[in-house]
Amino acid sequence: MTTLEFCYELEFSKINFIERKTRITHPKTIITGPPKSGKSFLIFDYLSNFDTKDYIYIDFNDYRNEKNEIEKNLEDFVLNNKIKVIVLENFEFDFKVPYCDSIIISTKSDIKLKSFKKLFLTPLDFEEYLLHDKRNQPITQSFNMFLKNGNLPGVVNIDEIHTFNRLHDLIILINKDKTTQEILKILFFNIDQKKSLNQLYLNLKTKIKISKDKFYEECKNFEKSRILYFIPKYKKDKAVKKIYSYNPSFLSAITHKKKFKNEFTNIIFCELINKYKNIFYLDYIDFYIPNKKVAIVSIPFFNSILMQDNIKKIKKVIEEYPINELFIITVSNSEEFFLGEIEVIVIPFYEWSLS
Repeated sequence: MTTLEFCYELEFSKINFIERKTRITHPKTIITGPPKSGKSFLIFDYLSNFDTKDYIYIDFNDYRNEKNEIEKNLEDFVLNNKIKVIVLENFEFDFKVPYCDSIIISTKSDIKLKSFKKLFLTPLDFEEYLLHDKRNQPITQSFNMFLKNGNLPGVVNIDEIHTFNRLHDLIILINKDKTTQEILKILFFNIDQKKSLNQLYLNLKTKIKISKDKFYEECKNFEKSRILYFIPKYKKDKAVKKIYSYNPSFLSAITHKKKFKNEFTNIIFCELINKYKNIFYLDYIDFYIPNKKVAIVSIPFFNSILMQDNIKKIKKVIEEYPINELFIITVSNSEEFFLGEIEVIVIPFYEWSLS
């Protein structure tokens, strides 16, 4: 059996797909996103709308598939079999895409093609996580699992030891070599912290042999693929940036140190990136959304009586900026009060994320 014959016999009509807020709606779509965010299942869902004979699914990460054969024969194969949909998974655009009514491409490449719609997929937000969670447990327990195991669709319903193994394997998968792996690990270790790349480079240089060019190049690649985010301080271009990951549970996969506040704040950030394009930070304010005039502070275990000093510092900052509303996101605390004319809403993460 040839590669194309094998790929043509693949069937996805029986895949158990769980709804995502993002879907493929355009017949010609290029889909990108960080590793294991659910891109393939989005494609399987799209293919379920067609008869098996109407599509061909080719994954270039499948070692059994011969790229030279595909490149040479795909156009004729599509024409001879009257195929309506071509799927090219993990495609690197190293040969011409043949004509077809519908072409769905998943890729790491940042490329634009005429008549194609670009789609970026992030991992699950909390609402999507609840749809995937099959354990029928209280929402507070689901939140604990979400925070502990992360937001990747593939880890929702597996046990903790296998979650760690999946995350560990994924860190290896993301990286080209040991040096890149060490770069990623130091970045994950510093999520929710204000660290310059130079600081991190000098720190890493004491542990491994690495050039500055290599370090900065890989940081740029991680940012470009949105594995990592570097959030600027509002209107302070020269200030150090805060680091966040597309999946906060990577932190617990690389260290035994407990950094609950950092992971908690990162998971708040992951909810925000699905809703807002421009996210900044301020002194004592974790996230500032200027076009919404909203400020967000992460305090897992908030107590207004014991935190008067923090509240005074926050009040001083929000009075300097056009902020109408302040959210303090907690693990379980709820409260409402005013700082001057600004309403402060203290709310548990699971309520805030679903509101």
